[in-house]
Amino acid sequence: MASCETEEALNKSIHHDVEKPAEDPVNSDPNTSDLPFYVCEFVEKEIGNDFKSLLKVSSLIEKIAEEKRHLEEQVLTVSSEAPKRIQAALNNAQNTQSTLCALLKREATVSESITNHLEDATSWMDDLGALTDQIYEVERHLSYLKWISHIEELSDNIQQHLMTNNVAEAASALVSMTEQAIKLQDSSCFHLLKFITSTVQFWHKILKDKLTSDFEEVLSQLHWPFIGPHQPLSPVSSSAPASVTEIYASLETLFTQLLKLQISDELISKPKQMPEKYSLPSSPPIILPIQIMLSPLQKRFRYHFTGNRQTNVLSKPEWYLTQVLMWMGNHTKFLNEKIQPILKSAGSNVNAKMEFTRGLVMLVLEKLSVDISCLLYDDVLFCHLVDEVLLFQRELHTTHGYLSSLPNCMHILSEDTFFQRWLTVERKLALEKMDSMLSSEAAWSSQYKDISDVDEMKFPDCAETFMTLLLVITDRYKNLPTAEKKLKFLELQKDLVDDFRIRLTQVMKEESRALLGFKYCAILNAVNYIATVLGDWADNIFFLQLQQVALEVCTDTNSSSKLQLGQLASMEISVFDDMINLLERLKNDMLSRLVEHVFKEVKEGAKMYKKERWLSLPSQSEQAVMSLSSSACPMLLTLRDRLLQLEQQLCHTLFKSVWQMLAEKLDLFIYQDVILANHFNEGGAAQLQFDMSRNLFPLFSHYCKRPENYFKHVKEACIILNLSVGSALLLKDVLQSAAQYMDKTATNDKVPTATAALNELGVYKLAPQDVEILFNLRTNWPNTGK
Repeated sequence: MASCETEEALNKSIHHDVEKPAEDPVNSDPNTSDLPFYVCEFVEKEIGNDFKSLLKVSSLIEKIAEEKRHLEEQVLTVSSEAPKRIQAALNNAQNTQSTLCALLKREATVSESITNHLEDATSWMDDLGALTDQIYEVERHLSYLKWISHIEELSDNIQQHLMTNNVAEAASALVSMTEQAIKLQDSSCFHLLKFITSTVQFWHKILKDKLTSDFEEVLSQLHWPFIGPHQPLSPVSSSAPASVTEIYASLETLFTQLLKLQISDELISKPKQMPEKYSLPSSPPIILPIQIMLSPLQKRFRYHFTGNRQTNVLSKPEWYLTQVLMWMGNHTKFLNEKIQPILKSAGSNVNAKMEFTRGLVMLVLEKLSVDISCLLYDDVLFCHLVDEVLLFQRELHTTHGYLSSLPNCMHILSEDTFFQRWLTVERKLALEKMDSMLSSEAAWSSQYKDISDVDEMKFPDCAETFMTLLLVITDRYKNLPTAEKKLKFLELQKDLVDDFRIRLTQVMKEESRALLGFKYCAILNAVNYIATVLGDWADNIFFLQLQQVALEVCTDTNSSSKLQLGQLASMEISVFDDMINLLERLKNDMLSRLVEHVFKEVKEGAKMYKKERWLSLPSQSEQAVMSLSSSACPMLLTLRDRLLQLEQQLCHTLFKSVWQMLAEKLDLFIYQDVILANHFNEGGAAQLQFDMSRNLFPLFSHYCKRPENYFKHVKEACIILNLSVGSALLLKDVLQSAAQYMDKTATNDKVPTATAALNELGVYKLAPQDVEILFNLRTNWPNTGK
């Protein structure tokens, strides 16, 4: 039916195309025209307004008819295939439904069968479960008995080895027992664990006592411990008939056997621990043979430095600290030469000297933790204790190679209460030291003034003492275990620098009436020296590490701006930058005052020079020899004296800044107040140039190769004033032409011409307008009638 309708519509369209003449498709409205709009477009495209094109109609009809047949075939094919597919789908659905029903019936049958089987097997499962539980219980009991049997077997082995005096095998059996005990540490069998632990403890005590007794006897034959520095290592012949070789062999044997007991010793022993508030780093227990070797020294230490002994004095911590260092030194050779090879042969990575030192340090820590609490409120004794502890720490690390990662005295000093007290005392004593150094008679003099190589910066004694104080503080806290504590001390140093800067500012204000005095210049040198040293410290690896920590702290607390955080992270600024900026500001302020003071003196000496009769001076040809203007002598003498005085009193960098600033001021002063304020004849211009180039400029030739470059205004003004009349007229015409051209065009196209003309004469600083003004100051122009 659909194909018939399509054919009818198509025939109708073709009939209209043939019967009716073609119309303009532009004027065809799809809403009002009889023909569909797309038909009109098709006719317009294929035929158009050319009637001769009607010959194409037959071919178009054939083409359209062919397309019609093709479409009809497609429609018929789809119409015939659709029912087949639908029927196939229905058949599949019916088959699937049948299969599903069969599966459901089978599932119901199987389910019923399983249910019946489970009901029948329930009684069997109950009986089987009871039997399985009994088996598990028997297996647990059997395993329990096996553990007991194994432990008893090991215990019997130890006993038999001891009866045959085979201590080495007994120790090996004890190690095996200890390893089994370690495996049972997480077991819920409390009684079994207690049994094996008590058995290990029992045999460990027996073996330890026996080996310790023998080991101590060998050590006594070797005069252990070595109390004096020249203690002989050979045995006493009367009490030890055996040879030295045999004794050292026994030492090695006993040491190795004791080393085997280490694992059991760690299992059953709970070593004495320092309170958690000291935050000591974790470290393994000291190996058993070293513990035995330390025992007599520990007894001596506690005997002399605890209780009411005369050697136990709170004000003398150096006594026990020095004693411990002496013991370390006395035993170093023996430990390195005799004990370390034994440890190496036993396959141990323990360092004998480090282990021995660690044991003695723990004695010091126990003593220090008790004494420091008694000295918290006595500034003098507390400070003395800290000083001695820091000296002990330095000796410990430098001489004995003690590792910073091991427990040490700095962990005791880092405890919050002790650390805060240390910080307070450090600040107080530093301020007192600053008062003392500034009130000293030699505070502003340099102890290196007679040594030119050393005294290059000419820093006063108070500045050197202050920086030494800061350096000492750095050395005191640089080995603190935590970076946060180091930052606290860094803040203290920055506060001290700021306090010292304020004190210097106060003294500077008191000396402001004598700016050229020795003390004022000494203060300036001090400020420059401190800023320079702090700048050098900023590149030190220690302070760079602190800067990284400070960055992390600032990031966590958001206490700084994003700009500051970025600058810290990129190393654009340092931890001392705030202090350095304040010091630089003070230095620049003092330099400005000093230069202004000298400049006023020079200006005062130039009063007569400003009033010189530059209009009536004789020309150079009229003088036999040119000489300095008498009116310039006071100015130049003052300038010379002040430069010499400041060169002696200021360091090189500061003096360089002073004379350059002074030269800049003088350049503008002479240019504005002397040159621009007067008129010059030929003789006056020549005299001015002579005074400047032969007298003023050479005063600065000691400090640079071309001093005239610092007086560009004056030098170039002298060039213009001393130009020959012809050259001056030519230059004047060039400048006027350039100025007129600029007025007309309002562009800068002619400026390079005027600039090039000035550059040829050596004039770079002055602008063409300035040169015009200088030309107007000349009186030696020819009378041209203009």
